[in-house]
Amino acid sequence: MKRTWEKHRTGFWGAMTLSLVAAGLIGAYAFGDAAGDRWSQPVVLTAKTAPEISPAEARRAVSSAKDLSTAFRVASEAVLPSVVAIENVAAVSPGEDLGMAPGSPFGGQNPFKGTPFEDYFNERNFAPRQPLARPRSRPKGMGSGVIIDSSGIILTNNHVVAGDGEVTVRLHDGREFKATSVATDPKTDIAVVKIDAPDLVAAKIGDSDTVAIGDWVLALGQPFGLESTVTAGIISAKHRGIGITARENFLQTDAAINPGNSGGPLVNLDGELVGINTAISSRGGGNDGVGFAVPINLAHWVGNQLAEEGKVQRAYLGVGIQPIDAKLAAQLNVKPRQGVAVTEVYPETPAAKAGLQSGDVIVGYAGIPVTSPQELQLVVERSEIGRPHPLQVVRDGKAKRLQFVPEALPVEFGRTARLGTNEPSRESRRLENLGLEVSRLDEAVAEQLGMADAEGVVITAVKPGSPADRAGLATGMVVTQANRRQVSSVDELTDAVEDADPEQGVLLLVRTNAGSRFVIVRP
Repeated sequence: MKRTWEKHRTGFWGAMTLSLVAAGLIGAYAFGDAAGDRWSQPVVLTAKTAPEISPAEARRAVSSAKDLSTAFRVASEAVLPSVVAIENVAAVSPGEDLGMAPGSPFGGQNPFKGTPFEDYFNERNFAPRQPLARPRSRPKGMGSGVIIDSSGIILTNNHVVAGDGEVTVRLHDGREFKATSVATDPKTDIAVVKIDAPDLVAAKIGDSDTVAIGDWVLALGQPFGLESTVTAGIISAKHRGIGITARENFLQTDAAINPGNSGGPLVNLDGELVGINTAISSRGGGNDGVGFAVPINLAHWVGNQLAEEGKVQRAYLGVGIQPIDAKLAAQLNVKPRQGVAVTEVYPETPAAKAGLQSGDVIVGYAGIPVTSPQELQLVVERSEIGRPHPLQVVRDGKAKRLQFVPEALPVEFGRTARLGTNEPSRESRRLENLGLEVSRLDEAVAEQLGMADAEGVVITAVKPGSPADRAGLATGMVVTQANRRQVSSVDELTDAVEDADPEQGVLLLVRTNAGSRFVIVRP
């Protein structure tokens, strides 16, 4: 409703009252009279003040804060005896460039050489000093670790102990020991260091799967070489992938993690180990409030194998997979982020034996819902080899259940030939509405592309700014499916494009020497 200043009847005093309201000096502005004119009389109230806190309320607030402080202290005291400092030092060989000892004047030369004062210079001990007789050493890595078994097994990061240096472990009580063995897993950035020492205190292992966003956690370690440092924060996110390792499922925390914290424990308020501090997101090298830890369930699984076998044995499916966004979900008849799309099934793999097909959507594995390729890979890799596991998939919009038997990941699996170059086949055609030129894929071209077993048509040109270009298609990719139908000739691809619904676009399965993925192209 539009109101005029006359309707408000404010005048000078009304304007003043409104000003006082804006200034916060009046708590309310009420109008009303017996005649029903609700704009008649301003009622000025006193300024609002903060409610008074009673002594009882103050005591309860302080008590709650002290309870939290006590929880931090108890958890810290339980874990600190298990936290260690780790130094990785590489020796310099005697023949390496050591230079002269510090303090040699005149650049190590006798300034009086060839003069009557030459002998005097030598006699007065001003002669250039000799190279050091023993090799100097330089630190290669410094970080933290946590004892997980009183027999001397320590979890830390691979990047702390990687290399051929001498690893020294300093315990919480000041004792130092040389590592008797070091085993690493670069894929998760986890390492196991063994020492032979008495009276060790092992940390209590928790369950990182039960950790929730918002839970209090403590990060312990040796940041900047400051021993026995404890910082507090919360779990701010889970299942993070930040692109620093091949296997990522990080816990994210705002507990301060700084250089030197790497390999140290992240614990809950029960003093249980829930993660291994690994990385920080930082613009200046210090803590910016975003740190990452390997979940202890993954780190412990890796650590057990490293301690027992010296290496990690992983199971595998043998498929190419990709996440499902909203556009792809509509094409595959599933919800966004419900499962992962199978783009390729490699021959003679566990996936092929289980009956998986390209275009299937894996929505569950052994009763565990799957929402991302990262989740599926990690849960499959930790599967017991040789024992059947149920695999829940959606195929053509219908639920299907398969039996999958995990096998050990072969060392050579996933290695592909380099992308080659060759003249395209002469049997080519332009799909103007997509901005594509495709050709028949013959054996010679497939071999040059590093896809000798591929069937389909090869993309020989992409028009800049075209629908194909915007969808990410590029020269050298092989189209193996169009709208869920296998493509083995240019004619089959053309027919599939013509039959496609323009609003939904064309669902293409394209392959490179790095794997396969689904692409939606809208003309």
